[in-house]
Amino acid sequence: MKRILSILFSLFILSSSFAWAQEKKPYVILISLDGYRYDYTERFAPENISKFIQEGTAAQSMIPSFPSKTFPNHYTIATGMKPENHGLVNNAFYEPEKDQTYVINDRSIVEDGYWYGGTPLWVLAEQNGIRAASYFFVGTEAPVQGVQPSYYYNYDGTISNLTRISKVFEWLELPEDERPRLITLYFSDMDDIGHRYGPNNDLELRKKISKLDRELGALFEGLKSFDEEINVIIVSDHGMSEVPKENLLNLDEITKNTNARVVNNGAMAHLYLDNPLELEELYLKLNSVEGPFKVVKVKDENYYQNTETYSNRLGDLLILPDLGFYLATTSDMIKYQNRAAMFKTNVFGEHGYSPKYKDMHGIFYANGPQIKKSHKISSFENFHVYPLICSILGLPIPENIDGELAVLEKILKNVED
Repeated sequence: MKRILSILFSLFILSSSFAWAQEKKPYVILISLDGYRYDYTERFAPENISKFIQEGTAAQSMIPSFPSKTFPNHYTIATGMKPENHGLVNNAFYEPEKDQTYVINDRSIVEDGYWYGGTPLWVLAEQNGIRAASYFFVGTEAPVQGVQPSYYYNYDGTISNLTRISKVFEWLELPEDERPRLITLYFSDMDDIGHRYGPNNDLELRKKISKLDRELGALFEGLKSFDEEINVIIVSDHGMSEVPKENLLNLDEITKNTNARVVNNGAMAHLYLDNPLELEELYLKLNSVEGPFKVVKVKDENYYQNTETYSNRLGDLLILPDLGFYLATTSDMIKYQNRAAMFKTNVFGEHGYSPKYKDMHGIFYANGPQIKKSHKISSFENFHVYPLICSILGLPIPENIDGELAVLEKILKNVED
């Protein structure tokens, strides 16, 4: 009888342990490595990132949305929607209804929820009873649908990576009812160095990626001390392409004597016509100018596929330089020349071009209890990350997004290929 009771007690303990394990709630830490091009890991073999990949899932590349700029693509990852559907159509654009130009260095605009459509991951989480935290991510500084993460910081590039990482550990040590289960992190290192020296300066890039890798290694190691189901997803918003300083195109010269507002983003300029009836005339006039660029009509939908939802923000015409060329105003031309002298380089790194160019591709790496190990997948478009994170956290997937769960669902351990 004692033996039977002992066996029953053991079974009870095992079943209770199993039930407790089953009740563990998954966490997601979404990390953005701005400007980390798809080929950097293979080229520089950073130790900790490479190990992270070996023990998880990696894509050949992650394809940015058009245009391959920082703000629209971070917000695409956050909402599962293309830029023309969520409203951040570029790093800078004009909004006729407000008679304002959205620019990423204007704090009053960046923190105004008016500009942000869709339902970002942290908003969806908070609306469904899951706390979210962010140490920087595009959109977290503004109340979107009146909601912000429970914990967030306004962007300050002087804050060290290790300070950001240590805050993650602090958040994970909070009491369960205060603890965020969705955390976003942002690191600009590879974008900064890529812009300064271009993506082919192995000496400078290797130094920067080695430091970043050590910092990420500290994060990975620290997460092991938490007895939680923590999944880490590492992405980048875009890649980088080399632009020799002689390939700067003077936008003021190209657009002189045009009756249009011009908003420049380097790899693309938006033209908002004073008189829409002059569209065809201006289109033909600009295309008659010889140079390594082309002018296209927004309404033709060759680049932005939806030109209705945020039509006012897109403008009427787009000026698109060829890969390796970049638009600059006269004043910007001087700034570039000064930058070249300061850093003793004749090339820069830029992005924003069409995603059809592989140079613009970023990364997708994932690792954690819910993620398959030693798994490789093909390149995919970045708006598919959103439904994957929703699935891991048990959040409802909005119906109006561009992302599809089927694209990345196969990287989850409980889903067969």
